[in-house]
Amino acid sequence: MSLTTRSEEDTREAGRRLGRSLRRGDLVALTGDLGTGKTVLARGIAEGLGASGYVASPTFTLIREYAGPTPMYHVDLFRLTPTDATDLGLEEVMDRGVTVIEWAEKAPHLLRPPLLRIEIAFGERIDERILRLAAEGEGPAAAAAAAAGARTPA
Repeated sequence: MSLTTRSEEDTREAGRRLGRSLRRGDLVALTGDLGTGKTVLARGIAEGLGASGYVASPTFTLIREYAGPTPMYHVDLFRLTPTDATDLGLEEVMDRGVTVIEWAEKAPHLLRPPLLRIEIAFGERIDERILRLAAEGEGPAAAAAAAAGARTPA
């Protein structure tokens, strides 16, 4: 499934729609070039989950937890090697809430269903983003379908 967003707010709204359909134990794997909007999408997911606090990139803290009805664990693997990622102990938090992993391609061995893979790419316009979603499991599939409603007119 593919989704085009045409502004930062549109990308954030797609995240909100995703977040409202995700469930405890779901994993969201974000990939894409630097600056494509992975953190913006994660911010929207947190809002959709009802998580509290400002969602910032966890590049230097590696894992941030946001409390809410369903907690969100926001992980950034940008600076890590696959071995470093294994040593983070992600398996310990993955069932406690929704886990959103930026730069997930650095730790494919940690990815397991229920999983929503989202590749974000630059579009033709400056603020346009192409989100390619692939779901494994019921919760992520429902979230992907909900996000498809976030399209804006051209």
